Amino acid sequence: MSEIVANIIDMYLFRRQAESVEFLLLKRAPDSVIGDTWQSVHGKIEPGENAPQTALRELHEETGLRPLRLWQLESVNTFYVARIDRVLMCPCFAAEVPADAAVTLSHEHTDYRWEPPGRAVATFIWPGQRRAVQEILDNIVTPSPAEPHLRIPIPG
Repeated sequence: MSEIVANIIDMYLFRRQAESVEFLLLKRAPDSVIGDTWQSVHGKIEPGENAPQTALRELHEETGLRPLRLWQLESVNTFYVARIDRVLMCPCFAAEVPADAAVTLSHEHTDYRWEPPGRAVATFIWPGQRRAVQEILDNIVTPSPAEPHLRIPIPG
C-alpha cells in the first residue's frame, strides 16, 4: 500500500513592479531530482518545524531573501511519486519580497528569473504550480475577502 506523507512545502515568491507582478522561478541543478526544470522554492520539513517555519527557512536558504509578507494558500499540492511509492501532500505558501530584492542562489539551483504571471504559468511543468500562481493572483495580489485569513505573521 502506498504511504501518504506530508513532509514538504512549496513557496511561491512574487514582487510588485509598477503596475505588474512578477514570480520568481528557480532552475533546479541538473543532478537533482527533476533537474533542469523551473520550480518554486521547495523543501522538506525538518524535525521540530511546522510548515510555515519550513517555508521561511527554505526561502532564505534557496534565495537569501526575507519576505515582506507571507500567506498560506488554500490549496495543498497532492501528487504521487512512483519511484518511492508515496502520495505526497505539499502545503503551499506565497511570499511577497521587495521589488529590488537581490536573489542569492543556493547550490540547489543554477539560475533564476522573474516572470509575469502568464510566463510563469507557461514555464511551470506541474498543474499544482500553475494553480498556485492563479490562486495568488485571485486571492492575494488582488485582495479577496479570504486574503486576511490567509496571511501569516512573520516572526520577529
